[in-house]
Amino acid sequence: MSLMKRMSLIFRAKADKALDRAEDPRETLDYSYKRQLDLLAKVRRGVAEVATSRKRVELQSNQLEAQAQKLTDQAQKALEMGREDLAREALTRKSGLQGQINDLRTQHAQLQGEEEKLTLASQRLQAKVESFRTRKETVKATYTAAEAQTRINEAFSGISEEMGDVGNAIQRAEDKTQQMQARAGAIDELISSGALDDASQLGKGDDIARELEAMSSQSDVESELQALKAASGQGELGPGEGSSGTSGTANGEAAPQDTDKA
Repeated sequence: MSLMKRMSLIFRAKADKALDRAEDPRETLDYSYKRQLDLLAKVRRGVAEVATSRKRVELQSNQLEAQAQKLTDQAQKALEMGREDLAREALTRKSGLQGQINDLRTQHAQLQGEEEKLTLASQRLQAKVESFRTRKETVKATYTAAEAQTRINEAFSGISEEMGDVGNAIQRAEDKTQQMQARAGAIDELISSGALDDASQLGKGDDIARELEAMSSQSDVESELQALKAASGQGELGPGEGSSGTSGTANGEAAPQDTDKA
């Protein structure tokens, strides 16, 4: 297949698809009905024209027959008056008129037959147009109902999709809420068990701990200071302990000795 044929085929396919989307069957049916009415009107005008021609031929034939009858009467009077020559002339003219009358009668019969055919065709066409009109209205009503139903279904489909998205969002929100609740419950259990300090008491705990540490440190300092004082006192008493302590001991011991001696 050549490139031009392929392009032509693609163009026709796309054009047909575009026309299908743009075509409204109701408008097409109305247009078809209008065309049929126009054709029916043309047929009726044709019937009227044939009937008019038939009537004109009929009038001409009647006029010629009247003239022929007049010539016959004139020939009869001429014979009665002894004017055979005039009677012959009148009959000769009548003979000429009779030929025209016969032609008009033949034409009248043809026109009458054509009129009858066109009248029958007009009646049949009118019946078809009426039947088409009834069917057209039925199809239009059905199409309108189907179109409305389609729009309703599309609306429901859109609502269903929207509700599906909303349901998914709600499900995600519920899942996230349950997760947060579970996490909060786990944290509460950890705090209650002491495995995790309460954040609200964290500052206070740190202050108390620092105060306890300070008191412990101060106690340690005091203890160490007392130890150092004690150690320092023992060092000072050691050298003087011989004189002071000896004198004290001597004084202390002298008294009992004196008492014993006494």
